[in-house]
Amino acid sequence: QVQLVESGGGLVHPGASLRLSCTVSGFREGYYSIGWFRQAPGNAREGVACVATTDGSTYYPESVKGRFTISRDNAKNTVYLQMDSLRPEDTAVYYCGVRRTYGAMCRPSNMDHWGKGTLITVSS
Repeated sequence: QVQLVESGGGLVHPGASLRLSCTVSGFREGYYSIGWFRQAPGNAREGVACVATTDGSTYYPESVKGRFTISRDNAKNTVYLQMDSLRPEDTAVYYCGVRRTYGAMCRPSNMDHWGKGTLITVSS
């Protein structure tokens, strides 16, 4: 059974850094992409950092480019999201998502599996 388990959320002040982890299990075959998504109250879920396992290409929207970095530890089956210079508008529930087959790597409607999410609150 496929499982994605996120950890690392919490309450931080503006300007702080935080690292999220997502441990993946249950995949008998590989998958095409994995990434981080977020959803704030009243907003649609959006992709904030994704990586294609085939070639390591990444995607970041402009809102987080230069502040967020996605990385993988294949030996640990874990993907990380390093978030720096956090802003109040980064407050959201952050989810880890996986897409099994080739396609738009960071489109929420394309993802096949999701974690349960972890809440990040950025507030002074």
